[in-house]
Amino acid sequence: MARVCVIEDDAAVRGQLVELLRHAGHEPVCVERFSGVAADVLALSPDLVLLDLGLPGTDGQYVAREIRQRSTLPIMVLTSRASELDELMSLSLGADAFLAKPYNGQILLAHIDAILRRSLSAGQGRSVQWRGVTLDLSRSVASAGERSCELTKNELRILELLMRREGGIVSREELMEALWNSDAFVDDNTLTVNMNRLRQTLARIDVRDYVLTHRGQGYSV
Repeated sequence: MARVCVIEDDAAVRGQLVELLRHAGHEPVCVERFSGVAADVLALSPDLVLLDLGLPGTDGQYVAREIRQRSTLPIMVLTSRASELDELMSLSLGADAFLAKPYNGQILLAHIDAILRRSLSAGQGRSVQWRGVTLDLSRSVASAGERSCELTKNELRILELLMRREGGIVSREELMEALWNSDAFVDDNTLTVNMNRLRQTLARIDVRDYVLTHRGQGYSV
Protein backbone atom coordinates (compact mmCIF):
# COMPACT_ATOMS: atom_id res chain seq x y z
CA MET A 1 0.00 0.00 0.00
CA ALA A 2 1.28 3.45 -0.90
CA ARG A 3 0.39 6.81 0.61
CA VAL A 4 -0.70 8.94 -2.36
CA CYS A 5 -1.20 12.70 -2.07
CA VAL A 6 -3.93 14.11 -4.33
CA ILE A 7 -3.62 17.78 -5.32
CA GLU A 8 -6.84 18.54 -7.19
CA ASP A 9 -9.12 21.55 -6.76
CA ASP A 10 -12.22 19.97 -8.34
CA ALA A 11 -14.02 18.27 -5.44
CA ALA A 12 -15.81 15.74 -7.68
CA VAL A 13 -12.60 14.66 -9.43
CA ARG A 14 -10.78 14.57 -6.10
CA GLY A 15 -13.46 12.31 -4.66
CA GLN A 16 -13.24 9.96 -7.63
CA LEU A 17 -9.47 9.72 -7.28
CA VAL A 18 -9.73 9.03 -3.55
CA GLU A 19 -12.19 6.19 -4.14
CA LEU A 20 -10.10 4.73 -6.97
CA LEU A 21 -6.96 4.77 -4.83
CA ARG A 22 -8.70 3.26 -1.81
CA HIS A 23 -10.22 0.50 -3.90
CA ALA A 24 -6.74 -0.30 -5.23
CA GLY A 25 -5.40 -0.61 -1.69
CA HIS A 26 -3.60 2.73 -1.47
CA GLU A 27 -3.93 5.37 1.25
CA PRO A 28 -5.07 8.66 -0.30
CA VAL A 29 -4.41 11.98 1.43
CA CYS A 30 -5.52 15.32 0.01
CA VAL A 31 -4.22 18.88 -0.09
CA GLU A 32 -7.20 21.23 -0.32
CA ARG A 33 -5.57 24.60 0.24
CA PHE A 34 -3.40 25.97 -2.51
CA SER A 35 -0.97 28.33 -0.82
CA GLY A 36 2.22 26.77 0.48
CA VAL A 37 1.31 23.54 -1.32
CA ALA A 38 4.81 22.06 -1.42
CA ALA A 39 5.30 22.37 2.35
CA ASP A 40 1.89 20.82 3.02
CA VAL A 41 2.63 17.93 0.67
CA LEU A 42 6.00 17.14 2.21
CA ALA A 43 4.53 17.34 5.70
CA LEU A 44 2.12 14.53 4.78
CA SER A 45 5.08 12.29 3.87
CA PRO A 46 3.44 10.58 0.88
CA ASP A 47 5.04 7.97 -1.38
CA LEU A 48 3.75 9.68 -4.54
CA VAL A 49 1.94 12.87 -5.59
CA LEU A 50 -0.92 13.15 -8.10
CA LEU A 51 -0.81 16.76 -9.26
CA ASP A 52 -3.29 18.81 -11.28
CA LEU A 53 -1.82 21.79 -13.17
CA GLY A 54 -4.82 24.14 -13.07
CA LEU A 55 -4.85 25.09 -9.39
CA PRO A 56 -6.46 28.25 -7.96
CA GLY A 57 -3.93 30.93 -7.07
CA THR A 58 -0.94 28.97 -8.30
CA ASP A 59 0.22 26.71 -11.12
CA GLY A 60 0.88 23.01 -10.82
CA GLN A 61 4.17 23.32 -12.69
CA TYR A 62 5.39 25.77 -10.05
CA VAL A 63 4.30 23.32 -7.35
CA ALA A 64 6.16 20.49 -9.09
CA ARG A 65 9.32 22.58 -9.19
CA GLU A 66 8.98 23.51 -5.50
CA ILE A 67 8.53 19.87 -4.47
CA ARG A 68 11.43 18.74 -6.65
CA GLN A 69 13.76 21.35 -5.17
CA ARG A 70 13.15 19.90 -1.72
CA SER A 71 12.51 16.21 -2.31
CA THR A 72 12.92 13.22 -4.63
CA LEU A 73 9.25 12.37 -4.06
CA PRO A 74 7.69 10.89 -7.25
CA ILE A 75 5.26 13.26 -8.98
CA MET A 76 2.62 12.30 -11.53
CA VAL A 77 0.83 15.12 -13.36
CA LEU A 78 -2.86 14.40 -14.02
CA THR A 79 -4.41 17.31 -15.89
CA SER A 80 -6.78 18.51 -18.60
CA ARG A 81 -4.00 20.78 -19.88
CA ALA A 82 -2.84 18.17 -22.36
CA SER A 83 -0.69 20.16 -24.79
CA GLU A 84 2.76 18.90 -25.73
CA LEU A 85 4.23 22.07 -24.20
CA ASP A 86 2.53 21.39 -20.85
CA GLU A 87 3.84 17.83 -20.89
CA LEU A 88 7.35 18.93 -21.81
CA MET A 89 7.40 21.65 -19.15
CA SER A 90 6.04 19.34 -16.46
CA LEU A 91 8.62 16.65 -17.15
CA SER A 92 11.47 19.16 -17.37
CA LEU A 93 10.45 20.62 -13.98
CA GLY A 94 10.68 17.23 -12.29
CA ALA A 95 7.45 15.31 -12.88
CA ASP A 96 7.96 11.56 -13.32
CA ALA A 97 4.89 10.99 -15.51
CA PHE A 98 2.16 12.94 -17.32
CA LEU A 99 -1.39 11.72 -17.95
CA ALA A 100 -4.15 13.74 -19.60
CA LYS A 101 -7.75 13.92 -18.44
CA PRO A 102 -10.12 12.26 -18.97
CA TYR A 103 -8.14 9.27 -17.78
CA ASN A 104 -8.75 5.54 -17.66
CA GLY A 105 -8.65 4.46 -14.01
CA GLN A 106 -6.79 1.23 -14.67
CA ILE A 107 -4.17 3.00 -16.78
CA LEU A 108 -3.73 5.57 -14.03
CA LEU A 109 -3.20 2.82 -11.44
CA ALA A 110 -0.74 1.06 -13.76
CA HIS A 111 1.27 4.29 -14.04
CA ILE A 112 1.24 4.67 -10.25
CA ASP A 113 2.44 1.10 -9.72
CA ALA A 114 5.22 1.55 -12.30
CA ILE A 115 6.43 4.78 -10.68
CA LEU A 116 6.40 3.20 -7.22
CA ARG A 117 8.35 0.17 -8.48
CA ARG A 118 10.99 2.44 -10.01
CA SER A 119 11.17 4.47 -6.84
CA LEU A 120 11.62 1.37 -4.72
CA SER A 121 14.18 -0.24 -7.00
CA ALA A 122 16.17 2.97 -7.17
CA GLY A 123 16.42 2.86 -3.40
CA GLN A 124 15.87 6.55 -3.07
CA GLY A 125 17.37 7.77 0.19
CA ARG A 126 15.09 10.60 1.27
CA SER A 127 16.24 12.52 4.30
CA VAL A 128 15.53 15.72 6.24
CA GLN A 129 18.03 17.65 8.36
CA TRP A 130 17.35 20.29 11.00
CA ARG A 131 19.20 21.48 14.12
CA GLY A 132 21.73 18.66 14.19
CA VAL A 133 19.26 15.84 13.61
CA THR A 134 19.02 13.83 10.38
CA LEU A 135 15.84 11.93 9.58
CA ASP A 136 16.19 9.07 7.09
CA LEU A 137 12.67 8.64 5.72
CA SER A 138 13.43 5.48 3.75
CA ARG A 139 14.66 3.64 6.86
CA SER A 140 12.59 5.45 9.53
CA VAL A 141 15.76 6.29 11.44
CA ALA A 142 16.76 9.47 13.29
CA SER A 143 20.42 10.19 13.93
CA ALA A 144 22.56 12.77 15.69
CA GLY A 145 26.31 12.51 15.50
CA GLU A 146 27.28 8.84 15.71
CA ARG A 147 24.03 7.74 17.37
CA SER A 148 20.85 6.62 15.66
CA CYS A 149 17.48 5.14 16.61
CA GLU A 150 14.57 3.58 14.75
CA LEU A 151 11.21 5.37 14.86
CA THR A 152 7.68 4.05 14.82
CA LYS A 153 5.38 5.09 11.96
CA ASN A 154 3.75 7.82 14.07
CA GLU A 155 7.07 9.06 15.43
CA LEU A 156 8.41 9.32 11.88
CA ARG A 157 5.44 11.33 10.63
CA ILE A 158 5.45 13.68 13.62
CA LEU A 159 9.18 14.34 13.42
CA GLU A 160 9.18 14.84 9.65
CA LEU A 161 6.29 17.30 9.84
CA LEU A 162 8.03 19.31 12.57
CA MET A 163 11.46 19.25 10.91
CA ARG A 164 10.10 20.38 7.54
CA ARG A 165 8.64 23.47 9.21
CA GLU A 166 12.19 24.43 10.25
CA GLY A 167 11.27 26.01 13.57
CA GLY A 168 7.71 26.97 12.65
CA ILE A 169 4.88 25.93 14.94
CA VAL A 170 2.67 23.02 13.86
CA SER A 171 -0.77 22.98 15.48
CA ARG A 172 -2.12 19.95 17.32
CA GLU A 173 -5.00 19.82 14.82
CA GLU A 174 -2.59 19.62 11.89
CA LEU A 175 -0.57 16.89 13.54
CA MET A 176 -3.68 14.83 14.25
CA GLU A 177 -4.84 15.28 10.66
CA ALA A 178 -1.46 14.08 9.38
CA LEU A 179 -1.45 11.05 11.70
CA TRP A 180 -5.05 9.92 11.57
CA ASN A 181 -6.57 11.86 8.62
CA SER A 182 -8.90 13.55 11.11
CA ASP A 183 -8.92 15.49 14.36
CA ALA A 184 -12.64 14.99 14.98
CA PHE A 185 -12.70 11.58 16.66
CA VAL A 186 -9.23 11.39 18.19
CA ASP A 187 -8.74 11.84 21.93
CA ASP A 188 -6.52 14.89 22.40
CA ASN A 189 -4.48 12.93 24.92
CA THR A 190 -3.53 10.42 22.21
CA LEU A 191 -1.34 13.03 20.49
CA THR A 192 0.26 13.97 23.82
CA VAL A 193 1.15 10.32 24.39
CA ASN A 194 2.71 10.11 20.90
CA MET A 195 4.73 13.29 21.47
CA ASN A 196 6.05 11.98 24.79
CA ARG A 197 7.07 8.70 23.15
CA LEU A 198 8.92 10.62 20.42
CA ARG A 199 10.80 12.64 23.05
CA GLN A 200 11.74 9.42 24.88
CA THR A 201 12.97 7.86 21.64
CA LEU A 202 15.11 10.89 20.79
CA ALA A 203 16.53 10.87 24.31
CA ARG A 204 18.03 7.45 23.53
CA ILE A 205 20.39 9.18 21.08
CA ASP A 206 20.98 12.01 23.58
CA VAL A 207 18.72 14.47 21.72
CA ARG A 208 16.87 16.29 24.48
CA ASP A 209 14.67 19.39 24.50
CA TYR A 210 14.43 19.09 20.71
CA VAL A 211 10.63 19.01 20.47
CA LEU A 212 9.22 22.19 22.00
CA THR A 213 5.67 22.70 23.26
CA HIS A 214 3.98 26.04 22.60
CA ARG A 215 1.04 26.20 24.98
CA GLY A 216 -2.24 26.74 23.15
CA GLN A 217 -0.49 26.72 19.75
CA GLY A 218 1.26 23.43 19.04
CA TYR A 219 4.80 22.13 18.68
CA SER A 220 8.06 22.98 16.94
CA VAL A 221 11.67 21.77 16.73
